[in-house]
Amino acid sequence: MNLYKLRQKALIPLLAISIFALPTAAGAAEATNVAESSDMAILQEVLDYLEAYNIEGAERELLLENAIRGMVYTLDDPYSDYYSKEELQQFEDSINQEYVGIGVTLRFNNNNLYITEVLAGSPASKSGLKQNDIIKKVDGQAVKSIDDIMLISGEEDSKVAITILRGDKTLAIPVTRTHFTLPSVKGSMIPSTRIGYIAITSFSDTADQEFDSELDKLRKAGMKSIVLDLRDNLGGYVEVAQNIAKRFIKNGTLMYTADQSGVLEEIPITDGENIGMPVVVLTNELTASASEILTGALHDNGVATVVGSQTYGKARIQNLFTLSNGSSLKLTVQRYLTPNKLDFNHTGLTPDIEVSNSSVAQLITGLYKAGLRTIDIQATASSFSVNGASFGGEFIDIIQSGNKVYVSSRILGSLVKGSVTWDNINQKLIITDSSGKKSGFSIAAKSAKMVDSQSYIELHDFQKKFTDVKWSYQHGVLKLSK
Repeated sequence: MNLYKLRQKALIPLLAISIFALPTAAGAAEATNVAESSDMAILQEVLDYLEAYNIEGAERELLLENAIRGMVYTLDDPYSDYYSKEELQQFEDSINQEYVGIGVTLRFNNNNLYITEVLAGSPASKSGLKQNDIIKKVDGQAVKSIDDIMLISGEEDSKVAITILRGDKTLAIPVTRTHFTLPSVKGSMIPSTRIGYIAITSFSDTADQEFDSELDKLRKAGMKSIVLDLRDNLGGYVEVAQNIAKRFIKNGTLMYTADQSGVLEEIPITDGENIGMPVVVLTNELTASASEILTGALHDNGVATVVGSQTYGKARIQNLFTLSNGSSLKLTVQRYLTPNKLDFNHTGLTPDIEVSNSSVAQLITGLYKAGLRTIDIQATASSFSVNGASFGGEFIDIIQSGNKVYVSSRILGSLVKGSVTWDNINQKLIITDSSGKKSGFSIAAKSAKMVDSQSYIELHDFQKKFTDVKWSYQHGVLKLSK
């Protein structure tokens, strides 16, 4: 499975930017006065020689910029960086989820490029593109591989011709790429339940306000428990994470920090409010930085149960220092520990309930933990819903072989509140349900299948052993219920 969202996560800097009490740029400049003047004299000497004798034509500004980058990159710190004025703008845009494009999320599956979501108010929405449309051509060029997704990108105000397949109709739709901002927070109530779901995709400068709005809507709708999804959230502004923590914790500890002195300082949460309901936090390997601050605070203050996989492991905070030429330094200025004084840098936070290698299984497990009693799943190649609530970015891969239909063993295991293990001697998948009952599915009997190191179980055989699970698969639509 390949999921391409409009935001390419791998290109966004892991981030925890803080404005807690730190030295200002002026203070930093004063600190540099203690350096020996001979150091600066040597740098000036090199610049003078280069300007006098260099035949390559490098400009003084470029020489200085590369000298600064060299100093920063010499640090044993992957999170410190130097940004030109233009690079700083791109960096801030990534935090605040500002983009130029057509405004869709996409998934390439079985040689088709599906539109999985059309963002409200986006160029795609205004042009009439819809969820489940299959993009066949971009500017007349056929979409044949995942790399062709890049054809949709382009400059602001430029036009692109999108040819889509909708049902049995082929439509050519022109779209103008524009600048737009993705919401950082999305919320919904699971129908026929009192379970609220809120996903925070970035701790942007407005994420706390967006969160407040969604939380208040769900409270008014009668929410009695909440699933907070921090998966794939690479971080953002620490103050924003702190403000959100205050909606869960009346008084407590956000974290402990330490600067160059090594002395731990408590960062308190005061004048907040108790959430007053069960909280489940979803995490994965891309839950990082400010997301880990919030996860650790909610967990260690006894507010939340954490479900998912080990987090990224970035227990470091950066600050931005503006330089006189408009450029900026992003420097790691503090390390931080969770309220229980756990330093998880490079190791990550361990969930209370570990569910790996399946985002759908993580979601199902989290909803059960939040109190879900019955579950109805509907999935296609481009959509996924639980009890009628749509979850963008969640998908189920289905393998069909004749009349046999295979689905991920981890998803099926989570459906029966069970765990999945592999019996290597007998070449069987073993599902142990919540009552302790063990059921085996062998590869030899074609009850199980291994594809690209992922395990699948055949649904007919699964239902024979778990009779309370119902399913159907027709016209590309999978339905699962329990």
